[in-house]
Amino acid sequence: MEEKKSIFDYIRQLFTIYGVMVLMFVIFNLIIGDEAKSVSSLFALGSQGLLSATLLQLLFMALIITAAQNVFLTDILIKNLALIVRNILFFVTIMIAIIVFVIVFGWFPIENAAAWVGFIVSFAVCTGVSALLMRLEENAENKKMQDALNKLKK
Repeated sequence: MEEKKSIFDYIRQLFTIYGVMVLMFVIFNLIIGDEAKSVSSLFALGSQGLLSATLLQLLFMALIITAAQNVFLTDILIKNLALIVRNILFFVTIMIAIIVFVIVFGWFPIENAAAWVGFIVSFAVCTGVSALLMRLEENAENKKMQDALNKLKK
């Protein structure tokens, strides 16, 4: 059973995701920014930095991810759906949001097949890592609960 969250918990979750995203883009920017600036609006300044528009887009994406997490990965709204289905719905929602951002904000050229392959591969890798981390967190929580139950039995 989950404890009741305050607005500050959601804000902390939002800015944790946002911070990780910005850090990833700063690292990508330093590595490939100059090569990617002619291809992607995300790297318009090359290795010099990120545009305010890019930072706002990433914040909006973090907001979507936070909302999707709270809808699909907690028991707040959906209680009777298998965890695997909720995870699939979560990742499909994020993928759709990213595709919309690609189209609306020109994150990369829509007609560039290599960009789409790169996106799908990187999304699959990130999804796999995320699923693994969620599974490890779930196992740790289950072990903690089992230890507490065993302690109560003694």
